[in-house]
Amino acid sequence: MADKAGEGTDEAQLMTGETPNRNEGESTDAGKDDGDNAATEESMSVDEESSECYCGKGRNLGTVEIQCGSCWRWFHQECIGCYLGTVIPFMTNYQFACRGCSPSGLENFTKKVSSFSQICYTAIANLNHQAQLNSEVRSMFSRDREIIPFIDKQWENLTTQSRRTKQTWHATVAKTLSKDTELFTYKEDNLGDPHFGLTLNDLFKVGPLCEVLKQSGSVPAVGKSGGLVDSGKGRGYKRKAPDSVLLPGVKQKRGDLGPTTKLAPHGYPLEHPFNKDGYRYILAESDPHAPNRQAFDESLDWAGKPIPGYLYRTFLGTDVLFALNDRAPQLKISEDRLSVTGEKGYSMVRATHGVRRGAWYFEVNIDEMPQDSATRIGWSQSLGNLQAPCGYDKFSYSFRSRRGTRFHQSRGKHYCEGGYTEGDVLGLFIHLPEPDSPGKLLPNTFKDRPLVKFKSHLYYEEKDHVAETEKSLKPLMGSQIIMYKNGSSQGIAFEDVFEGVYYPAISLYKNTKVTMNFGPDFKYPPQGLKDFKAMSEAASQTMVEYALADIIYHVENEGKLPEF
Repeated sequence: MADKAGEGTDEAQLMTGETPNRNEGESTDAGKDDGDNAATEESMSVDEESSECYCGKGRNLGTVEIQCGSCWRWFHQECIGCYLGTVIPFMTNYQFACRGCSPSGLENFTKKVSSFSQICYTAIANLNHQAQLNSEVRSMFSRDREIIPFIDKQWENLTTQSRRTKQTWHATVAKTLSKDTELFTYKEDNLGDPHFGLTLNDLFKVGPLCEVLKQSGSVPAVGKSGGLVDSGKGRGYKRKAPDSVLLPGVKQKRGDLGPTTKLAPHGYPLEHPFNKDGYRYILAESDPHAPNRQAFDESLDWAGKPIPGYLYRTFLGTDVLFALNDRAPQLKISEDRLSVTGEKGYSMVRATHGVRRGAWYFEVNIDEMPQDSATRIGWSQSLGNLQAPCGYDKFSYSFRSRRGTRFHQSRGKHYCEGGYTEGDVLGLFIHLPEPDSPGKLLPNTFKDRPLVKFKSHLYYEEKDHVAETEKSLKPLMGSQIIMYKNGSSQGIAFEDVFEGVYYPAISLYKNTKVTMNFGPDFKYPPQGLKDFKAMSEAASQTMVEYALADIIYHVENEGKLPEF
């Protein structure tokens, strides 16, 4: 659910840490030798036309804009498909590769632990922009009355570090502002009230590739590949081996583990809780439309207390892929999240998006199926057992490779002669009539669920009530599931399946490997089917459904939510 950016931003938008973006690039030196500086400036400069975002629009200063470390282009927050987490305008503590520069073709965003120089730089840049919006002609700001309060209020947006319980960091800020003369200018008109500004007041150049930050050693330099390398400057600098190399005889300390918020190329956190032990975890992002959002950010009464769930919303990816968290942990997911390899006994993985009504279709290519291995492929609801084959319980339906057996509730029935094997392409179709109740048209928002923090990210925690849900399942009359093998229909596999939201599901036995094709282009488009949708379209439909569900939640609870 990408939020559309307005023509400007105000302080209320800024405090959410979820402000939108625009685009237009400014160039800096790429960090080569002095003799190559002129050539580098010319080759790496990004003018207004070439710095356009995917959407083709220019920059909108003061909103969240993310700069690619390879092509130096700027991208609007709402145009980026991968998960960014908490962000703020003029942030510099990240590494980003756009779709055109990433080897996999998928966006790659990694948030770094920010130094106090970066924190102060971003804070002053935001104060500078706020002053411009208010038509104030000034670029110097009070350390104690403006800079430190801004950092305190925006701590979670400025850094991945835990909020400090003691105020000793105030002294660190003061020391940083005074020490880094390459970054900050100083004046003290009134005794005891020092003011600081930026040596570079061109806010269009503030980003992870900002030359003045690199020269001061506050951010890493940019290598030829677009990756970040240590600049070798700054107090306490030591030469390090690459992150993937552990030097002989050197043990990693606890503090050395996970120095960044790790994100996969698609943007979902690499370190995340799995759905298991009767609980499911749904990645949450800040809801900029939640009432009292700014008041909560500014409130001191809620410090150290649980964050109300209604201030966040379910994070939705822009593409239908394999879910990283909604799978058995032993299954291996490819980098593009379209292939999966099994290990040992049967276990299952579901897709990121499900469907509750309509006609939907996707394909599965059987890449590898060694002897004595097998697959069961089909559709599963969210409560289907992940440590069992698809079709094991009431929540899933599947088609097995061996003997072409179809399964539901662990009961196998003959369906297809010879089953399927390596090299085959399976098509899976499901038709779900419109629910009889309007309340079943929209998803659960989870806004009334508790939020739990895991590795710098927030998740809704949902308890699975399997036994109660099984008892309440009702057949959805007129529903159908049909399987296809290399374009040939195998007939209706299941009719009148139970009501619910169904996700494409793959279960693998031993070292089988399969690759998904969610559309829109299929190798064997289903013959004789009309008005069906490719499963890839479920991503946009899900966004619409969740947006409506969030709106209804806010309307129904207007006046009932806590005041801060």
